[in-house]
Amino acid sequence: MLRKAGFMVALVFVLLAGCSGNKEETIIDKPQTDKEEVAAKPVNTYPLTGVGTDEEVNHRAVSVMVNNHPKARPQSGLSKADVVYEVLAESNITRFLAIYQSEFPENIGPIRSARDYYIELAKGYESLYIFHGWSPDAKKLIQSDYIDHLNGLNHDGTLFKRSSDRKAPHNSYITYENILEGAQKEGYSMEENTPPYSFFSDDETGLISGEDYKVAALSYGSLDYDVTYKYDSASEKYTRHTAGVRTEDQDTKDPVLLDNILIVEAIHKVIDDKGRRSIDLTAGGDAYLLQKGKRLEIQWVSKDGRIVPVSGETEVKLVQGKTWINIIPDQPGLNNSVKLSND
Repeated sequence: MLRKAGFMVALVFVLLAGCSGNKEETIIDKPQTDKEEVAAKPVNTYPLTGVGTDEEVNHRAVSVMVNNHPKARPQSGLSKADVVYEVLAESNITRFLAIYQSEFPENIGPIRSARDYYIELAKGYESLYIFHGWSPDAKKLIQSDYIDHLNGLNHDGTLFKRSSDRKAPHNSYITYENILEGAQKEGYSMEENTPPYSFFSDDETGLISGEDYKVAALSYGSLDYDVTYKYDSASEKYTRHTAGVRTEDQDTKDPVLLDNILIVEAIHKVIDDKGRRSIDLTAGGDAYLLQKGKRLEIQWVSKDGRIVPVSGETEVKLVQGKTWINIIPDQPGLNNSVKLSND
């Protein structure tokens, strides 16, 4: 009788252990499979970087005029911009139009004044345009309600703050928080679909063609504004340098790391005794595209106000990540303004 009872107890323990083991296996395996599936397939894609995300992507793009005078360097916030345009203002001085959509820095600046062709570019992204001051042509365009905007002339000392460690006009800054506050006060919607670029998928980057070049030196006619891009094979990113100094964030010290460099030539004309220019951003023309240490000779077109790389009638894909677009005068043009090497 004792033997029989002992056998029954042992049988119960075996059955319980088997059930416990099956239950534990089911609990552990199922969540792991679900997590792997979610991580492998992001729900959305950021329109200006091509990077996948599970977050909503309907945040309106914000375009900011950023000062590039030597006294304004290093700037704040450039490392987080999805796209940056670098274009001549007066003389051989360039300014940046930094476009943010996938991420926003806490602080951006120094902020500088508008020009009509920067406004046209900002409009192409359906963005909220941030600037401090204007040229006569830019003033006419802004006052015609052509684009939603925040002007530092109207918000100096409130939304726009002056830095104490620099002198005007190189010390105007705005925070992302104040951009949102200003948009709310002006009644601007911050939910807007941004026109997307075309991007390589992760398994298509091996299709990138072109000649191998690790260094591109670009001249704007002044050593203070000449640019050098250097490709790092390990990170597969480009760094940017002005006058021999690496471009990095003043606040975080993060370098500007780029995946696409688009250099386009456009017709430039000086229109007044101040050296202001008109720049034709609609005609299209020749361009260089730098990706993964290679240079591709292509063309550019204006697509609803944005500069888009093309080959024939086909839009050229970008590498997922951040893009810098340099617009240079057609005279002297690409061949004379850009020097490529592997040194």
